[in-house]
Amino acid sequence: MNTLDYIIVALYAAGFLSLGYLFKDQKDGKDYFLGGKSFGWLPLGLSIMATQLSAISFISAPAFVGLREGGGLEWLSFEFGVPIAMLFLMAVLIPPLYKAGIVSIYEYLERRFSASTRLLLSAVFLISRAFATGVMVYAVSIIIESVLDISFFTTLAIIGVITLIYSLQGGMKAVVYGDMIQMIILFLGIVLCMGYGLAEIGGWEAFTAQLDRSRLEAVDFQGWGFSEGEEFGFWPMVFGGFFLYVSYYGTDQSQAQRTLSARDLGVVRKTLLFNGLIRFPVTLTYCIMGLIIGTLVLSTPEFLAEVPRDKPDMMIPIFIRDYLPHGIIGLLIVAILSAAMSSLSSAINSLAAVTVEDFIGRGRELDSKTYMRYSRLSALFWGLVCIVLAIYAGDIADTVIEAINKIGSVFYGPILATFLLAIMTSRTHALGMNIGLAAGVLVNIYLWQFVPEIFWFWWNAIGAAVTLLLGYGTSLLLPGRAREVVIDFKLDWKQLLGWEAAVLVGFFVLIIGVSYSLQFWF
Repeated sequence: MNTLDYIIVALYAAGFLSLGYLFKDQKDGKDYFLGGKSFGWLPLGLSIMATQLSAISFISAPAFVGLREGGGLEWLSFEFGVPIAMLFLMAVLIPPLYKAGIVSIYEYLERRFSASTRLLLSAVFLISRAFATGVMVYAVSIIIESVLDISFFTTLAIIGVITLIYSLQGGMKAVVYGDMIQMIILFLGIVLCMGYGLAEIGGWEAFTAQLDRSRLEAVDFQGWGFSEGEEFGFWPMVFGGFFLYVSYYGTDQSQAQRTLSARDLGVVRKTLLFNGLIRFPVTLTYCIMGLIIGTLVLSTPEFLAEVPRDKPDMMIPIFIRDYLPHGIIGLLIVAILSAAMSSLSSAINSLAAVTVEDFIGRGRELDSKTYMRYSRLSALFWGLVCIVLAIYAGDIADTVIEAINKIGSVFYGPILATFLLAIMTSRTHALGMNIGLAAGVLVNIYLWQFVPEIFWFWWNAIGAAVTLLLGYGTSLLLPGRAREVVIDFKLDWKQLLGWEAAVLVGFFVLIIGVSYSLQFWF
């Protein structure tokens, strides 16, 4: 990096500090954590996308597609379950949660079951999200340090301290509008990498002539995910992915908080529709970027020599360092930092929301001034926790990144089933629910430890099924009474069978067709 690159990074940092100052005035907790429910579908949709397209995705996914042994366009199969999951969220799960007028989605579980259910899932969220965020920040910082002229602690300061300041000041408004800007920068970075990579190879024809065609197979209809080598089979990626994405977008506070921030339910539907349609094109774009730069690596001995054999994730940072002009280098560093800051800012805000709503303020009447003080202190606390975890994640990060994904799949299915029973049934009581939840988690842990041939994507579906069956069944058999609350659930057939459903189902078929046909396009 030279002076121009540092100026670009400095201007970016200053801009986001200004963003926090711009939104520093909040009236109450709903304003701080939900942006006063003032958001339209475009900023919310781009904010959700920015959080999903994390720095790890920007760096690791292209390396998997273009360089990692055994990798390729099968990465696209992660997207297969998204459109159908968005339809389910739109018609079934999100409307009653939105109408409940809550800040923390776990509050709904206490209204329906018990404080123990609420506090247990809140604690699981706090621990897992903080840990995952700290490891993500560490991974980005160490990769940038390894190949660029920015030290680990400088990178950590830019990502951690600046994100903490603007999130602390601006609340959800700073998070959402910051994410929107970061998403645009990140996508521009992907396009620039594609363009410069193609230019280095010698154009599209030279790229297709040198491309490793074994990396073009994206759909495996034969793989069921029940034995070694079937990890990216069509069926686990669709069925397991459906449960994973419904749970992640609908029952994980860091994502659900955005839909709760929408102006109205119409905006919620448009946001989910936008996410269901835009994720695949963005993922396809950075996968093609991975093919281009991976082909450049494999056809350029000096580039190949620079990428450690056991660390293919270094591919993108080394390409930025060695093949891009100054100025563009600064912009691409900003793109990587944008992705990391987007994930961190959403984590800080959602962790603070759960802390205040489910622990500090639970059962208490707090005036606006006291609530806001607790909110900012909680955001400061969790921001510092994430930064400290990033500093000390070095000894275990290589193994934990994969473990975090598996831990998420241990819990996502059972948590989703808990919300479904809360929303859709009137006879499930707290004792039965807690038994079902514990059983679903324990079954998934058993599969993880003793049945490794079952691909972890299946855990989301299996855990949900066990929790649904035992949670409802034991509620019928064991003594106990369901809380007498009004269940605001009515299946929205208009949404389930309307034009949005037709679009999402049609898009589901389209992305599978596109993914399968890519091997014939190049």
